[in-house]
Amino acid sequence: MIVDCAIYREGKRSEGPQDFSDALDEARSARGFVWIGLHEPSADEFDLVAQEFALHPLAVEDALKAHQRPKLEVYDDSLFVVLKPVVYEPRSDTVSSGEIMIFLGDSFAVTVRHGEGAPLKAVRDRLEREPDLLGEGATSVLYAVADAVVDHYLEVATELQTDLEELEAEVFTPDGGSRNTASRIYDFKRQILEFRRATGPLALPMTRLAGAGTFGAPVPFVKDGARPYFRDVHDHLTRVNESVEGLDRLVSDILSAHLAQMSVRQNDDMRKISAWAAMAAVPTMLAGIYGMNFEHMPELRWEWSYPVVIVVMAVLEVLLYRLFKRRGWM
Repeated sequence: MIVDCAIYREGKRSEGPQDFSDALDEARSARGFVWIGLHEPSADEFDLVAQEFALHPLAVEDALKAHQRPKLEVYDDSLFVVLKPVVYEPRSDTVSSGEIMIFLGDSFAVTVRHGEGAPLKAVRDRLEREPDLLGEGATSVLYAVADAVVDHYLEVATELQTDLEELEAEVFTPDGGSRNTASRIYDFKRQILEFRRATGPLALPMTRLAGAGTFGAPVPFVKDGARPYFRDVHDHLTRVNESVEGLDRLVSDILSAHLAQMSVRQNDDMRKISAWAAMAAVPTMLAGIYGMNFEHMPELRWEWSYPVVIVVMAVLEVLLYRLFKRRGWM
């Protein structure tokens, strides 16, 4: 359950004691903070952490059940933030999301991760190489995790853009793509929707953390000196959301264009079928008339009746063919 536990003081790491309460007391006495990283803890395993750090029961319930939207909630003794890191698999064109819950309080940060994507070891290593950033206290953990998640959003958006351009090129080929192109476009739109569920709701929490004045009092447990960092994350997230919105519009336009192309091709096919049917109707009509075998019919006993009828059929067929060809039906 416990991936890592360490105390940070003056920008440097020291291993924390096994007892969470002792680790928190030691961090507070040294004016540092303790960071505990957890991965998919069970209810019994997380109960000890919740008791030692006085985490709110509602936030604990959300952290255990997962399947939360990105959000920021303020409680008396802690701040609760939910982030949804995403992973894109280009081979299968699928977007999957995990969850990272962050509890931030007085001299502590607790991260709870669900899913295999977005491990936090790289984030921890980065922070430990930046003592100035660690000097912002537990707030630096929230910033570093949010920054890593949002920066990966940018990478996923770029990969989606590349794959969408390939799909667009396939749609606008002369043959209009394969039979399952419409299905691929629809699946791609669903992946963008999954991506949007992770990025869209995060805009308001990042705005609050950045210290926008329209959202009332500053967020507790977030140092004022860290707000410029969150403004940078907010700017990146805005770029991501604009990119996702553009991707969503583009894939809708591609689907509309593909359906329009299919309709045009079907109309062309129907015109060709109608043209061939009209050409087949002329000899069928003449053959039907002269096949009625009435006793008194013009030209039945004429020596040249048969070749004349054949010639008339051929001439009419040529005239119809030229007419349909000129109109683009053939």
